[in-house]
Amino acid sequence: MVHPRRDVVILGSTGSIGTQAIDLVRRNPDRYRVVGLTAGGSNPELFEAQVAELAPAYSGLGEEASVEAAGLGADVVLNGITGAVGLRPTLAALASGSTLALANKESLIIGGPLVTQQAAPGQIVPVDSEHSAIAQCLRGGTPEEVRKLVLTASGGPFRGRTRAELADVTPEQALHHPTWSMGPVITVNSATLVNKGLEVIEAHLLFGLGLDRIEVVVHPTSVVHSMVEFVDGSTLVQASPPTMTIPIALGLSWPHRVPDAAPAVDWTRPETWEFHPLDDEAFPAVALAREAATRGGTAPAVYNAANEVCVDAFLAGRLPFVEIVPTVAAVLAQHDVLSEGPLTVDDVLAADTQARTLASAHLVAPGNEGRHPAP
Repeated sequence: MVHPRRDVVILGSTGSIGTQAIDLVRRNPDRYRVVGLTAGGSNPELFEAQVAELAPAYSGLGEEASVEAAGLGADVVLNGITGAVGLRPTLAALASGSTLALANKESLIIGGPLVTQQAAPGQIVPVDSEHSAIAQCLRGGTPEEVRKLVLTASGGPFRGRTRAELADVTPEQALHHPTWSMGPVITVNSATLVNKGLEVIEAHLLFGLGLDRIEVVVHPTSVVHSMVEFVDGSTLVQASPPTMTIPIALGLSWPHRVPDAAPAVDWTRPETWEFHPLDDEAFPAVALAREAATRGGTAPAVYNAANEVCVDAFLAGRLPFVEIVPTVAAVLAQHDVLSEGPLTVDDVLAADTQARTLASAHLVAPGNEGRHPAP
């Protein structure tokens, strides 16, 4: 089957998602034409090389450039930006009518109904491997037949450790992920399981299921990317070797698959799949994310922003690993959640700013440098 060539905008082109998307474009020039490229500016040499190679009609560095590029009206906008700065580009892409291939989970999580209410049915295609897996599995039944979603978590580099055994872990250890190669923030988030907490909120918003119907299970080898359990007791899984190329390809081509996007599981070799329950005592991030999602309003934005400040402090040696999530919890408890009336972009960004200020204040509390303050 011949598929029409799609015009694509890539936001965050020099990051992990962006560079893998560009590689996919290189290998499939008959499927994609890049019409817009933007990046944050941390790697200008790479960005210049990408622009020279792909010759997009629009290119630029910074948030405003991403907002403008997202609103061009391309067939697909891949939002590969990291952090809350991706919110305005997400809204611009939806307003323009483009399909939004969403790797920037933060924009959906902090925007909540601000994003979901602007999106037409099917306009957002998830690029997170877990949510892409769920979207694929959901093809196997009707919405009424779905009992629950099961998100898989690798468990990160500290899987199986108790809270006491996590007390002295270093940034170098946290950045050594056993199965995925990612940027420093998302790698630390995977180690704390904050990333999985964010993904629970994302699944709730994307697929419209209650939080009580979204589970997390630890799967160390990251071959099963997530599962959907149906009412008859059947469970469909989506499996592939750990790679982001498949969800990126689906994001750019949904609902079609791209031949040879990535290697498949080699079924001629022995393969063992292990699944373990989540240890909420050692890794309380998922339970805290559920609490933030239940509170709603600006609470998820606070969870995300406070965590980003804490991760930066941990990487700089100013906060112990085990105090990242408790500090986020303290900030969330202190924040006056805006939950009445429709949210605006200004509401969300103000909550984001306030959470960062509160988190920074906790980190420098007198006599508490490098320790978690009592809430």
